[in-house]
Amino acid sequence: MSLKVAEKYRILVVDDEPDIRQLVGEILEDEGYQVVLAEDAEQAREQVRVSRPQLILLDIWMPGEDGISLLKSWHESGLLSCPVIMMSGHGTIETAVEATRLGAYDFIEKPLSMAKLLLSVDHGIRSSQLEQENRGLKKQVLAPSEPIGSSQAMRELRLQSEKIGKHTDAVVILYGESGSGKEVFARYIHSKSERANGSFVKAIVSAQSPAVFMEMLFGKEEDGLITTGLLDEAQGGTLYLCDIAALEPDAQQALLLTLRDKVYSRVGGTSKIDLRSELIVSAQNDLREDVETGRFSDELFFRLNVVPLVIPPLREHPEDVPELLNFYVDRLIALDGLPYRHFSVASQNFLRNYHWLGNIRELRNLVQRLLILGTDTEITQEEVEEMLGRSIPIFSQGVEQLPTSLFEMPLRQAREQFEHDYLSHQLEQCGGNVSQLAERVQMERTHLYRKMRSLNIDPKQFNK
Repeated sequence: MSLKVAEKYRILVVDDEPDIRQLVGEILEDEGYQVVLAEDAEQAREQVRVSRPQLILLDIWMPGEDGISLLKSWHESGLLSCPVIMMSGHGTIETAVEATRLGAYDFIEKPLSMAKLLLSVDHGIRSSQLEQENRGLKKQVLAPSEPIGSSQAMRELRLQSEKIGKHTDAVVILYGESGSGKEVFARYIHSKSERANGSFVKAIVSAQSPAVFMEMLFGKEEDGLITTGLLDEAQGGTLYLCDIAALEPDAQQALLLTLRDKVYSRVGGTSKIDLRSELIVSAQNDLREDVETGRFSDELFFRLNVVPLVIPPLREHPEDVPELLNFYVDRLIALDGLPYRHFSVASQNFLRNYHWLGNIRELRNLVQRLLILGTDTEITQEEVEEMLGRSIPIFSQGVEQLPTSLFEMPLRQAREQFEHDYLSHQLEQCGGNVSQLAERVQMERTHLYRKMRSLNIDPKQFNK
């Protein structure tokens, strides 16, 4: 294993014999690994809690609690998420079987063969890395490995993302509408960074209550039991937080301190854990608006807004629509075993001019419905129009006269028309103040911004 690859991994060596600890540690460091040492079970538990190693070398026979008992406690608590290689000078078949049953990756006899030890370490880390990659692939099986599109906008964004990944460890903030592909860019930046071999961990801030999210982010310690958090999982990799604007004040302060001090503590715990992951966040609206209204910490904003990247809505790069259609046709056919279908030139041209309020996510869902419900090999414009219903008009700013009869319009178009005029009217009453609007219409501000953007409503047009 090369130094460039090996230096990303942290190994914990647990052995009560100082000479063995020191020798193994020095050899691993010479190979480029980061090494932490422990002489007994108590120190080993603390190092797992604080340093989050990617692999553990654990001696079986130690004074006090032995290695098998320690491994068993880790196994029962569900705390351990890395390979463990057992070492013993008095090994038996029964001991090796028990260690394997408790989740040990390998068993090495003393006196140690350093060649065998390094080979086992290499294989253990590679096996763990493959498991992480497979888990990640299952979570994003429909997502492309890199942003799709040959338009000038997408070419420039890919180039910027590559530069960000290769040349900075600063926090990246991705701005863009829902469904525009922010997660794809986040994963792309991660793949181009020195952390590419580490985990990519995603969380949606707005999907959890504040208390639950704090424990999910930082982990929890209670009565000696440890529940790991997202920051633990992302050690050595990248943590991606969606909808960062929804972060509550307590969590904002905790994240600010973590970014400032480069350490964090689990909820209910006192141990300081070094932060060894990078952060990418996303937002659907300009966070400066939230800062101005007191909804978002200005200090945290300046910590996050180091490298901003704006992902355009699909309607601003419509020339990429045919390429996206072909990608999702191929991907969905391969995954679901559906019959092959292709879009006619007329249907592609029609979809290039479609407004795509739901952006790439809406396009993907449309392709899936057409493949499932269609019969002919060719997807015609008529079939696409029927599937979509009549196009929703792009509304102009301001309050417009309601149609003579909403009953003459398709349901979706009538609903969008009413929502547009209703919110525009309320904005006029509030003088363009979005905080007042949120209270008036009883909507959470993040969802309100998303709704106004989908209806092409600019609150600044209503400022008095």
